[in-house]
Amino acid sequence: MPLSGVGVSPGRTAGPRVLVAADLPEPAASPPPADLAAEAGKIGQAAASVAAALSDRARSVSGDARSVLETTAAMAADPALTASAEKLVLDRALPAPRAVWEAAGEFMTALQAAGGYMAERARDVADVRDRIVAALLGVAPPGVPDLTSPSVLVARDLAPADTAGLDPDLVLALVTAEGGPTSHTAILARALGIPAVVACAGVLDLDSPGLAVDGSAGTVTPSDGTVRAPARTSRPTWDGVGRLADGHRVKLLANVGSAADATAAAAAGAEGIGLFRTEFCYLSASSEPTEAEQRAAYAAVLAPFAGKPVVVRTLDAGSDKPLEFLPMGEEPNPALGVRGLRVAFNRPELLDRQLAAIVAAAADTGVELSVMAPMVATAAEAAWFTARARAAGADRVGVMIEIPAAALCAAEILAEVDFVSLGTNDLAQYVFAADRQLGAVAALNAPDQPALLRLVGMVAAAGAAAGKPVGVCGEAAADPALAPALVGLGVTSLSMNAVALAGVGAALRAVDLAACRASGHGRIA
Repeated sequence: MPLSGVGVSPGRTAGPRVLVAADLPEPAASPPPADLAAEAGKIGQAAASVAAALSDRARSVSGDARSVLETTAAMAADPALTASAEKLVLDRALPAPRAVWEAAGEFMTALQAAGGYMAERARDVADVRDRIVAALLGVAPPGVPDLTSPSVLVARDLAPADTAGLDPDLVLALVTAEGGPTSHTAILARALGIPAVVACAGVLDLDSPGLAVDGSAGTVTPSDGTVRAPARTSRPTWDGVGRLADGHRVKLLANVGSAADATAAAAAGAEGIGLFRTEFCYLSASSEPTEAEQRAAYAAVLAPFAGKPVVVRTLDAGSDKPLEFLPMGEEPNPALGVRGLRVAFNRPELLDRQLAAIVAAAADTGVELSVMAPMVATAAEAAWFTARARAAGADRVGVMIEIPAAALCAAEILAEVDFVSLGTNDLAQYVFAADRQLGAVAALNAPDQPALLRLVGMVAAAGAAAGKPVGVCGEAAADPALAPALVGLGVTSLSMNAVALAGVGAALRAVDLAACRASGHGRIA
C-alpha cells in the first residue's frame, strides 16, 4: 500500500532505501568546565572551522548549490550565535557543546515564533548547531551519508546544505516525513532535477529494502530495492533576464532576509529584490533597534543591488510573531489577531522610525526603492500606510495581498498604492484554513490549488485595469511548472528564493505569452 505525501519535484524512480542520520543527541549540561574562558574560546574556533568547511564545499560547486552553501557558511560564522553561546559558558558554567545547543535553541524559538519564511529558517539553524556541536565533540556531523550507488534518501527533514551537496547521479529521489511544498528541500530538489516527496507521514517507519517514488503523484511505495533510474533532464541555464520566448518581459527577483541572502541572490543573477523581510533586524533584540542601527543593517542587505529595484517590506510582527520589546499580550487566535501593519496602528512611531531608516539605507546604497506593508485587509489601511510612507520620503509604495479580503478588494486597494505583491504562502494558509507549518495539511498549501490561482487571477486583472504591476513573492513563484501559469494570469514579476531563479528563468524562456495564458486559465477552469 503506497504512502501519500506532497509531490514537489516530478519524476518516477525506485531504488534501495538509505536513511539520513538523525540530529545529534542533546549534549549534557555537566560537568562544568574547569577553565571557563578556555571553554568559551572553543566555540568561535569550532564555528570558524564549520564555516570554512562549508565555504570550501561552496567553492567546489556552482549555481544553486554554491549559493545555499555560502549562505549556510555565513550563518555558521554569525557572531551573534557564538557570542550568545560564549556568554552561556561564562555565566552558567556550561560545557561548550551544551552552550551552543541552548543558544541555537533560543534563535530557533524566535524564528519559529516569527512564522512563515522565518520559521522555515529554523531548520537551517539546527543544521549549523549540529555541525558546530559535532566539531566541539570531535565527531562526524549528522546528515547525508556517503553514497556509493544510486539510492533513495529518506529523512525526517533535510537541511539546505545537505540538499545542496547532493549528487543527482547517486540520489535517485528524496523523501521526507516533514516539510512542505515551499520548503528549501522542495526548491532545491526541483533545481537538481531529483524526484521528491515531502510531508510523507509514516515513511520513517518503513523497513523495506527499497522504495518506489512518484514525485508527480506524491506517492511512496515499498519495493525490493531494484534500481529504476529516472530520466534526467539537463540543468537549467538562464542569462539573468526574465523574458518569454516572444520577448514579453517578466522581472525575476529574489526574496531575501539577510545580507547573506542578498549576496547569494546577486550571484544567482536576480534582477532585483522583490521581497526584503526586515524582521531579521528585530528578532534577537531586547529593545527596539535605533534608526541608525536599522539603517546600517538594511544597507548591508541592499548594497549588492545598487542601481536595481528593491522592495522592502516593513516589520511583520505581532502576537503570533512575538518580539521581546513589543509585548502584545495573549490572543485566543494570534494568527488572526494584531500582526503586520495592524501593530503600527497603535504604534505609528515604530513604523515611522523604520520607514526613515529604510529610506536612508536606500539613499546610502543607490537602490531603486519601493516599500510595502504586510497584512493589509482594506483600502483604508492601504491609504493610511501610503500616506506615512510618502511622508517618510518613499516615492513608490505598495502592499502585500495575503488576506482573502484584500484579494477580493484589489481594485479599491490598487487605487491607493503604486503596486501590490501577492504573498501566496500566507494567502493559501488563510484561504484553506491550513497551517503552512503542519505536514498533515501540506497538500492544501500547494501553490497550484485552483482556488488560490483564481484569487491571483482576480488581483492581476485588477492590476491590469489600473495600469499597475502585480507581483508574486510567495514560493508559488519558485515552481518552474507553475511560473508560466502565473504569468498567463497577468502577474508582471516573480520573486523567489535565489536557488529557484535559473529554473524559473529557463522555463519562462521556453514558452510564449499565448501558451502562458492557456496554462493559467486552464488551471482555474
